[in-house]
Amino acid sequence: MTEVEYESRGVPLEDYQLTRRDHRNQKQIEAPNRWGEERAKEARAREQADPEITRRKHEAFRQAWELLQKFKKPEHEIMRWRVRLYCGHITETRRHREVATPTTHSPYSMRCPECEKDPSMIVAYEPIGLAAEPPPPPPKAAPPPPPPTRNPTRAQLERRIAALEEENRHLRSQEAAEDQDF
Repeated sequence: MTEVEYESRGVPLEDYQLTRRDHRNQKQIEAPNRWGEERAKEARAREQADPEITRRKHEAFRQAWELLQKFKKPEHEIMRWRVRLYCGHITETRRHREVATPTTHSPYSMRCPECEKDPSMIVAYEPIGLAAEPPPPPPKAAPPPPPPTRNPTRAQLERRIAALEEENRHLRSQEAAEDQDF
């Protein structure tokens, strides 16, 4: 796992003052939300008119949820963040541990659990810590034991002696031939 240097912004969160940029960013995310809410109202009206649409939608959500659960990150890979929202409330959110700030990737806003303002931009933050301790590394496996040594049989020893005697005779004959050449 890569080491990440976590950042803080607007600490202490209780004293953070909203900036012009915070107000501008909040307005930018509210506009698409209003459009989305209108589309959601229209979709709910269609669902109420046709129960089959509702059934198919619920089945699709169930399948999507099951798929998401297969890819859920373990708790030791999740960093907890204390965040101040645009609405002024301070709450906690979670991101993958490899993300240096809770606003690096979406969602950089969230529904406030206290006043339910949705969306409410994350304007200040500080890391709290991992959601769980990493598991201990697996113990190192002991090296495999050496293969057991077996004493050679009498027949193996006799074959080896015969081979060595033959090699010895061959070397002596070569040595004798070299001596005659001089």
